[in-house]
Parts: sequence; structure tokens; C-alpha cells
Amino acid sequence: MDQFQDIRPYNDEEVRPVIDALLDNPEFIRSIAGFSFPRLYRFFPALVCLLTRRRLRTQLRDVNDVRSMQAVIAFYMDQMIEKTTSSLTHTGLEGLSRDKAYLFISNHRDIAMDPAFVNYMLFHAGFDTVRIAIGDNLLKRPFVTDLMRLNKSFIVHRSLKGRDLLKSSKQLSEYIHHCIGTGHSVWIAQREGRAKDGLDRTDTALLKMLALARREDGFAAALNALHLVPVSISYEFDPCDLLKADELQQKSEHGTFQKTEQSDIHSIVTGMIGYKGRVHVSFGKQISLQSDDAEEAAALVDEQIIRNYLLQATNHQALQMLQDEKAVPADTDAARRFAARVEQASPAMRPFLLQMYANPVLSKKPKDSVASFSSL
Repeated sequence: MDQFQDIRPYNDEEVRPVIDALLDNPEFIRSIAGFSFPRLYRFFPALVCLLTRRRLRTQLRDVNDVRSMQAVIAFYMDQMIEKTTSSLTHTGLEGLSRDKAYLFISNHRDIAMDPAFVNYMLFHAGFDTVRIAIGDNLLKRPFVTDLMRLNKSFIVHRSLKGRDLLKSSKQLSEYIHHCIGTGHSVWIAQREGRAKDGLDRTDTALLKMLALARREDGFAAALNALHLVPVSISYEFDPCDLLKADELQQKSEHGTFQKTEQSDIHSIVTGMIGYKGRVHVSFGKQISLQSDDAEEAAALVDEQIIRNYLLQATNHQALQMLQDEKAVPADTDAARRFAARVEQASPAMRPFLLQMYANPVLSKKPKDSVASFSSL
């Protein structure tokens, strides 16, 4: 009996049947058609759906296992990187072993692109790609769940309460330990949800969940068995920055932000197709815990993520603009692009937009020297 069947990615023998079912799913075809050809779809939906189904059948005809599925994804990833980034760099991979599985615990800026960029770096360096933790809040439709599980994603149940939550957390912990124990690396965000304010902090509840499967060994031993490696991802431009600033501003003003069914999908698509400029992925060093203190463990993860985070020119520019509203941007294309981006935000949103870029700079400073702008 497969104890992880309801949350794990699809196995090789399941890939082709799932793809065939998706190609026969009208909702899936309509979504892809509308996303790929929005203007044509508006006037000729039936024709665009027909052509979309034919194109997908051709592109996916030779996909029969996970590896061939990921080869198709890598092709699209190359195209996306070419169109939406000006450079893509990495550090730290030389410190990792290709014969070892790791739990990459990462800061979180973008729903889809954070693990995608980690995977891209690993793939092109000769490492196997990771299995990706994804919250069930993003899986509103069955075909979205299928797509994610085809791409080595596993499901994190976030809407459960009480005993159901404990049972689900234990299963999730056991699955992650199973992955590492059988040679499959895993990516997981350091906390639930993106760090919309630019402050990267690890949730101790996440670390405690990771230890559940082997709690009889003790907290430190359980986490050390996962070969924990912090990862820092930085974007020169965050395609979702205006969406995040709007949410932060509304929460500050009204105490809440009402998401719609389309909010997460809109963020995923915006993050994929939006301009990112320079992107850097920094792989840290494997953490070896000596204490069962979850707060101490979180601090060790945070220290590496913050230290290895590559500050972009936009981070410094945002801090300068927060400190001096009349600051003149540097005479570069990136500086002018960022200033124009800030101008798109309403006056009420602007401080929140700037803070998400400025806080990574402040996070690197001694805690007693300057406060973050997170309370704006």
C-alpha cells in the first residue's frame, strides 16, 4: 500500500495516463488556450482550443515518464529565462555532492519561479531535480493538481485543523524523510506564503513539522538526517511587486485582504511572464544542528539565507527612495525602470512597494543599528 499516494508526485508509469486525461479535459484546454492566445481566444474560442489541443498532443507525444516530462518543461523554462531575465547566476553548487540528497529550505519570493530557478541551476549543473512542496491552497482545480504532480510536486495540506492537521503533518514529514532517504532532494519554502515585505524569516513550526517523523531521535538528529541546505533567491525586479504592495496596503488600512479564486493563478502567471532582470540563486552550506532548540535552528537557517542573499541595485535604490523622497535614480536602464515601476503604484501603496525591496538591505545590517520598514 502506497502511504503517500494522495500527496506524492506522479510516478513514471502514471505520467502518460495523466497527460492523456489532461488533453481530453476541456477546462484544461480552455485555460491553456486563453493563457497562450488571449486576444484570439476572445473572438474564436472553439478554434483556438482545437489548435491548442493539437499543439499539445504534438509536444507531449513522446512524454512517457517523469524525465521526459521535465525535458519539455526545461525547454519552456529556457524560453522564459531568455525573455524575462537579463542574467541568471548562482553560487555554492560546488559545495554540494551529486551523490547526496538535500532538503533545500529557501526564502520565498515567487510561487512558481523560486523552485523553478533552483531546479534550473541543479539540472544544468548535472544534479537531479528536486521534489517541490506546494500548498493545497494553490490547487483549486484538479487539472492544476495534475500539472504540479507531473512536475515532481507534492501536496502540503494547509486548510486542516486539530487531529487532521497533526496526522497530515506527520505524513508530510515522513514523506520528506522518505525522499531524502531514497536519494531524492526536496525544495521547501522557509515559511508558509511568500515574504511579501522582503523579510526572510524561517517559521519554527515548519522545522518542528520536519522533525515529526523521527522525533524519537530528537529534534536536532531528525533535522540533520535531512541534510538541510539554506537557499537564497534574489530578483532585481519582482514581477508581483505591485500585487504584493496592494495586499500589504489593504491589510494595513483595513486589517484584511480578500483574495479571489483567481488571485493565486494571477500571481503565478505574472511571476512567470513578468520581467525579472538579474536573478541570483545562492546555495548555502549544509547545516549541522547541535541543539534541539527550534528557535536556534531557525536562526541558523536565517543567518545563511540573509548572508548569501545577493543585493541588487534595486534594493539599494528602494532604501534611498524611502529615506529621501526626492532621491534621483542612477543613470542606468535598471534604475529608470525601477523608478517607473514605483510611479505605477498609488501613493498609499508606494511605501510598501519600496519596503519589500529595501528590507533585504536592512536585514544584513546589525539588528541594533537600524529598524526595518516592516511596520509601515
